[in-house]
Amino acid sequence: MKASHSYTIDTLSREEFPPALLEIPQVPEKLFVAGELPNPSEYYYLSVVGSRKYTSYGKEVCERIISGLAGYPICIVSGLAMGIDGIAHRAALDAGLRTIAVPGSGLDQSVIYPRTHLGLAKEIIENGGTLLSEYEPDFRATPWSFPQRNRIMAGLSQGVLIIEAEEKSGTLITARMALDYNRNVFTVPGPIFSATSKGTNNLLRQGATPITSAKDLLEEIGFIEQQTGTLDLTLFTPEEQAIIILLDEPLAREDILASLDTPPAQTLSTLTVLEIKGVIHERMGKIERV
Repeated sequence: MKASHSYTIDTLSREEFPPALLEIPQVPEKLFVAGELPNPSEYYYLSVVGSRKYTSYGKEVCERIISGLAGYPICIVSGLAMGIDGIAHRAALDAGLRTIAVPGSGLDQSVIYPRTHLGLAKEIIENGGTLLSEYEPDFRATPWSFPQRNRIMAGLSQGVLIIEAEEKSGTLITARMALDYNRNVFTVPGPIFSATSKGTNNLLRQGATPITSAKDLLEEIGFIEQQTGTLDLTLFTPEEQAIIILLDEPLAREDILASLDTPPAQTLSTLTVLEIKGVIHERMGKIERV
């Protein structure tokens, strides 16, 4: 056991390994942990990975989908890296979800990589999350340690959500491992002109499940029933109800603003909330109920 200024690093015994991790071909010989591992029998472990060179689209997609998972027993697993990984951990914390970071380094504060995410690492632990690594606590990250740790992220998780990925990237290594390990692979479609969407769009062609909202994801992993039928309006605020009723047919954003008495800024905010909840989406320039 190694004490640190703000967290302690322990070694997990083989019996304490998450069971899913014991199914992969190269089971880690050791696992070091800081914080508390959420019980795998009580949580759905979802790896969220994507490009370090993310776009504003990728960032918004990541934040919206994860915020829409709030309140469900889902644990977000990612690699603490710059880009989508860090955004995923932050979004999980903001949504009150547990999160596990698997860095490409040891867990001692002196070597946590990237250095700029040391504060995030501490925050993860303070909020009931976990840091996990097979490397000795003082191990410094190397180019080979990142692809090697990707198998732990894929192995830990029941599903992997790919947000953005270039054609050749570490993100796709994780996706391939997840397929090899018989995990669910979910992918967010991206703009066809974006380099960071070439990898994800290729995954879709290979049969990955497309995800366009938190609702899609919750349906796929079985937390909500698909095609639930009529919406229970009592679950929504009066402002949300007004928009839902108005959207008996698809409408352009400006038509919605013109039809309601609420201030435009408030209506736009309500539209965003309904989109996050997976009730509405925009298609071909018009907003419609899902």
